Amino acid sequence: MRRPGTVAATAAALAAAVAVLLAAAAPAQATGYRYWSYWLRSGGAWTYAQTGPAMHVPADGTVEGWRFAVSRDAAAKAVQPRGAADFATICAGTPAVKGSKRVALVMDPGTPADASGGETPPAPRTACARVPSDASSADALAAVARPLRYDSAGILCAISGYPRAGCGEAVASGPAPAASSAAPHHDGGPSVGLYAGAAAVAALAGAAVWQTRRRRHPRSPQP
Repeated sequence: MRRPGTVAATAAALAAAVAVLLAAAAPAQATGYRYWSYWLRSGGAWTYAQTGPAMHVPADGTVEGWRFAVSRDAAAKAVQPRGAADFATICAGTPAVKGSKRVALVMDPGTPADASGGETPPAPRTACARVPSDASSADALAAVARPLRYDSAGILCAISGYPRAGCGEAVASGPAPAASSAAPHHDGGPSVGLYAGAAAVAALAGAAVWQTRRRRHPRSPQP
């Protein structure tokens, strides 16, 4: 026969298992990243660039954008540049020159909520870079927005000296988003199987406690 002390210990262990399961059921924290995202303008809308600026060679008349923000997902939920993005307006005062090209740039340092270390974001601005015809997007940015800061992996960390420190650091950005039709998996909370497992463990814990009490306080036999 199992001793009451052993049964009580088993009940405690099962209760602890319930606590672990419930803790695991808490909504996961999604991670965002604080960085300068890079955008291309096409058809009046921004498109998240699929290559780095050093690998992209823009044509004359191109509009490109940069936005500093905390973005949860690189492409789907990255924060776009704000403000007007019209080539004719941005490059109106920069005449065309043979053998060169003009690239309009929109640079949006974001909001105070996106800043880190107590920094105040500078105002968004636009600039028209006139660069050689074979220049990359990185060359165009360097022509109008120095100083630029890169890390050892070649990731752009700062434009015009902002921010002073940091480079793509992870930032906890609250509960993970609920599953969508494009992602048929459960991100926002515990699954049905997890709830069922917790319920089963809780039932076992309750049964163990009941057995302990029954042995300590046996019922009188019926006449």
